[in-house]
Amino acid sequence: MSDNTQLQEVICIVCPKGCHLKVSPVDFTVTGGSCEKGIDYGIAELKNPVRVLTSTVKVEGSDLIRCPVRTNGSIPKGKIMAAMEEINKVALKAPVRVGEVVIPDILGTGVDVIATRDI
Repeated sequence: MSDNTQLQEVICIVCPKGCHLKVSPVDFTVTGGSCEKGIDYGIAELKNPVRVLTSTVKVEGSDLIRCPVRTNGSIPKGKIMAAMEEINKVALKAPVRVGEVVIPDILGTGVDVIATRDI
């Protein structure tokens, strides 16, 4: 394993255990996990961290003024702020249905932003 001063600490979120992982950014060795999923998560978190994004968008023509939305997959963590800028531009017209695509292929990620509530 590489020099301990370079280890990155990551808390695994794959299962409820929340293992405290230490990952080497040099050779991607992982310690502190209790299963293979944690090892895979630790490596992925350093190489290409991704997140599911949740937010709300404006709705017109309804008593409710915001509709909850989320990505239907994970997007690169580095694109979260740019994705939020795109989401903030959206104004839907009621009615809106759960699963309705609000923004297809956000930022060319292959991931859609979908509605998560009927309005």
